[in-house]
Amino acid sequence: MKRCALRSVPARAGSASYRRPREEGYRPDSIAPVESSSGGPIADSVRLAWPAEALSIAELQRRSWAVQWPADLAELMLTSASLTEMTDSWHSAIERPPQAAFRVLVATDGTRVVGFASTTPSQDDDADPGVDGAIEVFVVDPAAQHRGHGSRLLNACADTLRADGFARACFWVNRGDEALQRFLTAAGWAADGAVREIGPEEGTLRLKQLRFHTDLADDR
Repeated sequence: MKRCALRSVPARAGSASYRRPREEGYRPDSIAPVESSSGGPIADSVRLAWPAEALSIAELQRRSWAVQWPADLAELMLTSASLTEMTDSWHSAIERPPQAAFRVLVATDGTRVVGFASTTPSQDDDADPGVDGAIEVFVVDPAAQHRGHGSRLLNACADTLRADGFARACFWVNRGDEALQRFLTAAGWAADGAVREIGPEEGTLRLKQLRFHTDLADDR
């Protein structure tokens, strides 16, 4: 998928401040390190992903495309990469992150992965290096939504970006995903006016996205 930024404007510092969504079972210090994978499962928790969970993450991402993307674009994405290829890609990203501040987080219900997200330095042309971080991927299993997993995962993303030294965060959202936009707005995010279209290089399909941003000033 080639990402084409049509218009990009700087995030307006101070115009949106993060407000921690109500949730249960998550504390900033509960994002467990990878080494804790030998411990017992914690119900409804968020932590760093383990390499062995790459298959679950890839399966969940493929399921989410059918819900989050237009049918023709979702079909194109599903046929452009196999489950095995996506699993290998996530395994590598978790085990050998492409950047020092690249993280993969998972939300679990104690027995399985029900959501995941990745955080990274912002790659936008107008980003301030070391200041602007980004939520690159954010997925909650449709069957597990409205149970607090999304709030826990969003809080963990904000805390992770803050711990990595970022002062602001951005999140590209599909223009038609009004539910996610409302969720982010309630948590203190706001659209900053930047718009982009993503799609295959030949340009036959395009999906418009809006950029949301928030100030990561410590709210605890």
